Amino acid sequence: MVLKSCRDGIYVVRHKGPSQIQFWFIALMIGIAAGFAALLFRKGIDALQAFLYGTDDVNLLHSFAASLDWYWVLIIPVLGGATVGIILHLFTEDGRVRGVADVIEGAALSDGRVQRRRGLISTLASFITLSTGGSTGREGPVVHLAGVMSTYVSNAIRADGITGRDLLGCAVAAAVSASFNAPIAGALFAMEVILRHFAVHAFAPIVIASVAGTVINRLEFGGLTEFTLPEPNALIFYVELPAFLILGLICGLVAVVQMKAIFWADDVANHVQGRTRLPRYLRPAVAGLLLGGLAIWYPHIIGVGYETTSLALMGTLGFREAVIFVILKVIAVSITVGGRMGGGVFSPSLMIGALTGLAFGLVATGIFPNVSGTGTLYALAGMGAVAAAVLGAPISTTLIVFELTGDWQTGIAVMTSVSMSTAVASRLVDRSFFLTQLERRGVHLAAGPQAYLLGVFKVASVMRGPDHPKAASEEQCRDMISRGVVLDADATLEQAMPMFEAGNYAFIPVVRRVKDGPPELWGALFQVDALKAFNRALAATAAEEHS
Repeated sequence: MVLKSCRDGIYVVRHKGPSQIQFWFIALMIGIAAGFAALLFRKGIDALQAFLYGTDDVNLLHSFAASLDWYWVLIIPVLGGATVGIILHLFTEDGRVRGVADVIEGAALSDGRVQRRRGLISTLASFITLSTGGSTGREGPVVHLAGVMSTYVSNAIRADGITGRDLLGCAVAAAVSASFNAPIAGALFAMEVILRHFAVHAFAPIVIASVAGTVINRLEFGGLTEFTLPEPNALIFYVELPAFLILGLICGLVAVVQMKAIFWADDVANHVQGRTRLPRYLRPAVAGLLLGGLAIWYPHIIGVGYETTSLALMGTLGFREAVIFVILKVIAVSITVGGRMGGGVFSPSLMIGALTGLAFGLVATGIFPNVSGTGTLYALAGMGAVAAAVLGAPISTTLIVFELTGDWQTGIAVMTSVSMSTAVASRLVDRSFFLTQLERRGVHLAAGPQAYLLGVFKVASVMRGPDHPKAASEEQCRDMISRGVVLDADATLEQAMPMFEAGNYAFIPVVRRVKDGPPELWGALFQVDALKAFNRALAATAAEEHS
């Protein structure tokens, strides 16, 4: 009787989980586990950072680093980069750190699964990078670590695609919530960025997991917000709103510059590495050397940058400092990511946005002092605007800014800037930093399921074999092969459909490559079968998103 109940429970979770109350307990467990993982990741970074730099308060890291001997500031990032390079060289085939983009790809194309071994190695690499002065954020590795945890659970219960994606969403929501003490934004981030839909069936379990992650954070840190504002902010007059539209436009362009700079740095590093034959395990070390050299004069670039962000939100920086720090942070993030050291882009975007907003606010309040609020209000709006444009997530980013600061009175200003920045940036990149990363790898998620679903189906899974009752004529297949009209068994419908359209074929022969021999005829892909498979996938995706 007990065994039957267990089997029934697993069946419910595997096939009907997202809409069943039993699934919510699984979501709670995943939320607690992911919350603890995110907390330990953060505490571990703080501990190692404090040990390496010799400071008691890592929140004041750049101020303390400014008092260190220059060679320590230089050596620590180099040692960190060298360690990361060796780890990635030994345990990954491409030397690349996995992050949020890979989790999005796993949600869309792999039934909510991510690479487990490479994910764990990437988490370790990012942990070392962030502890040794890398100029990125912790949300990227934490999100992928949560994805690894949910993948283990999904594989253990052999979850289907819908359940696997919802388990992934639960883990990510909890990890983000535990990292930033932001339960609302954590849940919406999982749906808006990772799953890229707001299906009703997923809402309850994801919220439960997000709340669980927040509880883990508050057990350790209490109910404190990440940033403290000097005074309540408020719009002086609604005539000020056009200024926030202009700020949003500027922040959108700054976000595009930040993203383009990262991609440019990666391309340049690839080119230099190829021309100089630099071993790939030295690439992060060279990036660490450049970071350390920059940090000798400007220690503000070290680590996540929360201290500088707090100074911007408090309005204690001048216009010149704010502009210089924006430029330097963009350079530092580009070096870190382009050097394949690991880490995320969300926290740096908060810092760049706060500094951009402050610089704009100092100008705006100086020109129109009678109809403008404080410079810190512009810093808050800028923080949300740049981060939202980079993530392509205006809803969750707006909420996370409110939850990070505890300031809910400036919603109109922040939303105005966020809406403008995301509208501008999404037209200059492929919707977001993560989707543009995937597009550069040939994964077309930005265009929607009608674009990427074709790449999911292997030709071999849709074709008709020789023993099929309505198989293609072998003679016709041989004739088409002789004319070069052929598909490899490992090809996808993404390669097949343009061939059907160009040649108006009813079917195309499929061959399997044989070592030291001619290709072996394996079957034929019929256009009608390909279209049926594609239509079924589109229908299933629409059903999931609207369930």
